[in-house]
Parts: sequence; structure tokens; C-alpha cells
Amino acid sequence: MEPVPFEVYQTGVYLHGTKADLDVGDVLTPGRESNFEAGRVMNYVYFTETLDAATWGAELSAGQGPGRIYIVEPMGDFEDDPNVTDKKFPGNPTRSFRSREPLRVVGELRSWVGHSPDALQAMHDGLAALKRDGEATIDD
Repeated sequence: MEPVPFEVYQTGVYLHGTKADLDVGDVLTPGRESNFEAGRVMNYVYFTETLDAATWGAELSAGQGPGRIYIVEPMGDFEDDPNVTDKKFPGNPTRSFRSREPLRVVGELRSWVGHSPDALQAMHDGLAALKRDGEATIDD
């Protein structure tokens, strides 16, 4: 069963999907290379309250190994992620955020279900089309 889009995983719990192998206590900081655009240094760290968005992050991010979803704690102010808020969806139904402040890893979700191969291929195709058409911009 695929994650339900826009369903908050658990109120007040923030998630970060990636392929990075992290430990509890590790800190995610801005100023690192993007998981989605080679060579681009990011000014923000991104996270969400929905399992679906975190799952996409884990599945689509660069790197080797399996996707992972971490429970994170923002260590400062954060804002709605403008890359999805109002650009793709009115308001912020994906509950996606970004911060210039670090995120601390406080746990890892180990039992989550990825998207179907067809859904994953459709997302890859859609992202490739955006890139081809010059519309794959990240507001960072």
C-alpha cells in the first residue's frame, strides 16, 4: 500500500527522506550539495510532516543504498517550502518546510512502504520532462 498523500504522519513529528546513512544525534545543515541537483549547494534543509513527502525524498534523492526516513527536530525557525506551497498546491497541504537552521536526527522510521514501481517511474518521467523544459528550478 502506497503512502497517503498529504496525510500528516503524526502531529508535531517532522520527517526527512534521504539516502544518507545517519545516526541519532547527527545534525543536517544547509550548505551541502543538493540531493536532487548535482553541483548545487543548498541554502536550506528541507523536511515535512507527511510520510508521502518523506518517502519521495528517500526514493528520489541522490546517493547509494536504500532510501531512509529520519525523524528530525528543527533547531531554529522554519518556513513553508515555497517549491510546493502555492506553486504546486494552494496552501501547504504537503506540510513541507525548509530552514536555514540545522535539523537534529532524533530517530529513524524503519517500517515504511515505498511507492509502486509505476508511480516511481511516472515521477522520474515527470521530473525529467521538467528538466528538459527548463522548469526544474528550486527556489532556494
